[in-house]
Amino acid sequence: MIVLQDNFDSKLNFKTYIALGSFDGLHIGHMSLINKALELSKKNEIRSMVYTFNNHPLSIINKEKVPKLLIDNESKINIFDKIGIDIVNLVEFNVDYMKITPEHFVKNMLEYYNAAGMIVGFNYRFGYKNAGDVSFLKEISKRLDFELYVMDSVMYDNEVVSSSRIRNLISSGNIVEANKMLFQPFMLKGKVVKGKQLGRKLGFPTVNLQYNDEFTIPLTGVYYTTVEYNGLFYKGITSVGYNPTIEPISNRITIETYILNFDKDIYDEDIKVYFIERMRNEIKFNNLSDLIGQLEKDRLFAENQVLQKID
Repeated sequence: MIVLQDNFDSKLNFKTYIALGSFDGLHIGHMSLINKALELSKKNEIRSMVYTFNNHPLSIINKEKVPKLLIDNESKINIFDKIGIDIVNLVEFNVDYMKITPEHFVKNMLEYYNAAGMIVGFNYRFGYKNAGDVSFLKEISKRLDFELYVMDSVMYDNEVVSSSRIRNLISSGNIVEANKMLFQPFMLKGKVVKGKQLGRKLGFPTVNLQYNDEFTIPLTGVYYTTVEYNGLFYKGITSVGYNPTIEPISNRITIETYILNFDKDIYDEDIKVYFIERMRNEIKFNNLSDLIGQLEKDRLFAENQVLQKID
């Protein structure tokens, strides 16, 4: 797979079918566009491209309104590679890009990326001040002679699937419903850093995730998770919260995971934590004995779950 960061600088010498969108969550609505690009490229022996952004447009237009992330670019690239996309272009949204008119944008897609066809969502908007829309694309596709595919909204539980809907579900702890709309379970990744090591003293040693505040953080509570470390998958119990029983309340949420059947020092190494199901609320126990009793119940719950490996 070819990965570009190209703002209409390089010209491709082969035809492409291009799926266009922010693809900020890689949910089933996004995948309908991407799968259409794959289908067309295989059928017509033309390469597939995903055209998306390296940074969120609001990071330039209005930083205060930038939504929390659902997935990072590296993870998106890995998914695109696995499903067979030929080219990913992570465009840098900047002031110059923002000023491109809708017509100029379409002509650039044809000139630089040799687009045989474009695939967009029903509500796709583009160009200076979002002046371009699906109606404009339908008109200009006839005038400039390229194929246009407009994908309908994807519904789940009688509502349109959207990144904002998924963010709200995750923030309210409804991981199961959020994951039904995502291509893969919601995941946070980062380095393992040292905490206070109190879990070790309780018989439940945990790894403390150094997470990125730019990402959506699940509602405080205890979750059944799948932990990926060094290409292997393990069952996990992940606490998102403030550790009220054994630590004073602080403003910084900690994300700590007890990994079942795992005994290795992995400080400063990277892990991925996939959230599968919310098990319970965060509880302030009267004593450590009560806390240990609950942790034993949590471990039994996790042991009885099927390990979910992520393809």
